[in-house]
Amino acid sequence: MDTDIAIARSVALRPIATVADDLGIPDAAIEPYGRYKAKIALDWLQTRKGGAQGRLILVTAINPTPAGEGKTTTSIGLADALRHTGRKAVLALREPSLGPCFGTKGGATGGGRAQVAPMEDINLHFTGDFHAITAAHNLLAAMIDNHIHWGNALQIDVRRVVWRRVLDMNDRALRDIVQSIGGVANGYPRESGFDITVASEVMAILCLANDLADMERRLGDIVVAYTRDRQPVTARDLKADGAMAVLLAEAIKPNLVQSLEGTPAFLHGGPFANIAHGCNSVIATRAALSLGEYVVTEAGFGADLGAEKFFDIKCRQAGLAPDAVVIVATARALKMNGGVAKADLAQENVEAVRRGAVNLVRHIENIRQFGVPAIVAINHFYTDSDAEIAAIVEAAAQHGSRAILCRHWAEGGAGAVELADAVAEICETHGGGFAPIYGDELSLFDKIDTVARRIYRAEHAVADPSVLAQLKRWEEAGYGHLPVCLAKTQYSFSTDPALLGAPTGHIVPVREVRLSAGAGFVVAICGEIMTMPGLPRVPAAEAIHLNDEGLIEGLF
Repeated sequence: MDTDIAIARSVALRPIATVADDLGIPDAAIEPYGRYKAKIALDWLQTRKGGAQGRLILVTAINPTPAGEGKTTTSIGLADALRHTGRKAVLALREPSLGPCFGTKGGATGGGRAQVAPMEDINLHFTGDFHAITAAHNLLAAMIDNHIHWGNALQIDVRRVVWRRVLDMNDRALRDIVQSIGGVANGYPRESGFDITVASEVMAILCLANDLADMERRLGDIVVAYTRDRQPVTARDLKADGAMAVLLAEAIKPNLVQSLEGTPAFLHGGPFANIAHGCNSVIATRAALSLGEYVVTEAGFGADLGAEKFFDIKCRQAGLAPDAVVIVATARALKMNGGVAKADLAQENVEAVRRGAVNLVRHIENIRQFGVPAIVAINHFYTDSDAEIAAIVEAAAQHGSRAILCRHWAEGGAGAVELADAVAEICETHGGGFAPIYGDELSLFDKIDTVARRIYRAEHAVADPSVLAQLKRWEEAGYGHLPVCLAKTQYSFSTDPALLGAPTGHIVPVREVRLSAGAGFVVAICGEIMTMPGLPRVPAAEAIHLNDEGLIEGLF
């Protein structure tokens, strides 16, 4: 069986100018990065405002397992299939982070015959967006410490500096550090730490900004520290916002690539949904909507994380209203939710599929709460039996949703035509009715508790008095209207990654809260989730190398 990278290399890609021409993008608006990728000029995209808008389709999934689900693969397969049926489809996806590429997850460009390309470029440095975000974030960190070193005119309390540094790599040793040791010339020693770049508020700002001016305004609003009397200090106070915007001036332009079948794809931004809001940029999504009849986008991890944040944060801020949702499931993943060990997944086990289908059903019910119709895409694996597939179809039907078997991994767009037709029909007949599950007027903790109860099906959320007091101070400072972004394990509806299926009655402990004033939300860190992942015992990096021809091997 060919690897993903071998399949990607076997396809002759079209020049990116040809892909852009299919969308009606003129040469003057294309900024090529080699032959197969380009950035699109923002001033040209501004001219598309007010025109016809395409239908927005969100691809999400059941809770992830080591068996794999395939949201990105399904997103690409669905867009290719829409084009197979004569519909003008455009993809709007996130860029991969380097950390997972060299850790456990591998790349994030799809798989099999349903990939975006050039695969190696996208999975590694791509157009440098993540490096720009890292640089802008860490410039602000450096300016904070520099300001304190040279007299601290803003009276920053060094115990209340909340802006950490970031790195686009899994490195557990940097989670908590003591910085500025070694003498007076190195500044004031204090505790700090690193997060992964995808968790950076700068990443969220780039993904939620409407344009350059909005991005710079949001950067200025970032709260980096507090004074001794707990007054916020912002990036604007430090005069850092302008320089940060300069570093991000190219990164904010959306990237255009293509699928292996030539479907245009905007890849832009890459926040993780377990620790951030998990969606690609608003600019890229709007660009796709202005250029295509159908736009397929993706939200990270399971629907309890990515889809909820897509609805409650991205759609709320950007004024988007999705027309349909595709929930990706596999028989293998449902068997794991039903108690089957990974080593035994190749064996037929219909009862385990039925037991594990409670996870799928929970996600169907949750999507319905937002007023958007959902359809299930069964991402086919060669070990799936007809009886297992039938059990998934039956479970979905019993809860008012249709499940369709898809073979896009093996067959490309041709393997997802039935899904494409069904999704298009839903888009054309859906009468609207989308709404977030909580209003702006609720208190910050009540918003957290609403997500915990209605989406995670917890008994309630809990937080220490110090966390509740912090939320109250933010409300008094004028941030109470913001939505919330819950950071928790992706593997379970609960905060316990081992609690699979569809648990109820559990408690969601809020360990810490962080204000992302520039991005426009409050982060609630729940359970033991880490904002800086670590590498596994055997990282994927050990198998990645250049072969004798200078080609990359081991990237998957």
